[in-house]
Amino acid sequence: MESAPRPGETAQTLDRGLRLLQLVADAPAGLTVTEAAARLGVGRTVVYRLVTALVQHGLVRRDTAGRLRLGVGVLQLARRAQPLLADAALPALRRLAEQVGATAHLTVAEGDEGVALAVVEPSWTAFHVAYRAGSRHPLDRGAAGRAILAGRLGDLGPVATVGELQPGAYGVAAPVPGVEGLAASVGVVALAALDIESVGTQVTAAATAIATALG
Repeated sequence: MESAPRPGETAQTLDRGLRLLQLVADAPAGLTVTEAAARLGVGRTVVYRLVTALVQHGLVRRDTAGRLRLGVGVLQLARRAQPLLADAALPALRRLAEQVGATAHLTVAEGDEGVALAVVEPSWTAFHVAYRAGSRHPLDRGAAGRAILAGRLGDLGPVATVGELQPGAYGVAAPVPGVEGLAASVGVVALAALDIESVGTQVTAAATAIATALG
């Protein structure tokens, strides 16, 4: 009869499993078991055991070449987390939309695209930009995506663009700082030019408020 694993062994296994999941997530082309073992500093047998557990939970899968890739279970977890993230962001987005008089949004990175997770329109303006939650765009186009890319490089200042996603639309965005595992930005989009200094300060403050709410 096998004895139950000691608490220290359980914690070590959990840590290795989470590290393996992160390694797979950071490898767009997937990982072999040998590569994973080398990066974790463990034997292939240990990796096989970890993979078996992660596959059973749908968090990791093997492709036709046997390489390890993220499973659909990760996407399901992400989808369940997104409403919680959006709810946490809404108070700051509402304040931002009312202050600036422009449509405010929280955008998160999914691969090489930005996805508008939450959108709030101002209540008092005669005209404003219609921006749909769920909208996608390349990260290298538009203020929201460019702010996410800047945040990855440690630049937390506001970013401004004109007409990159919609002709005649002005955008200002700033990355959400200091939330582990989250690449996101907060921004506004308007039909008239936005002052980068004043609006940038308000956008950055909203991004910080959202980071605090998530922390």
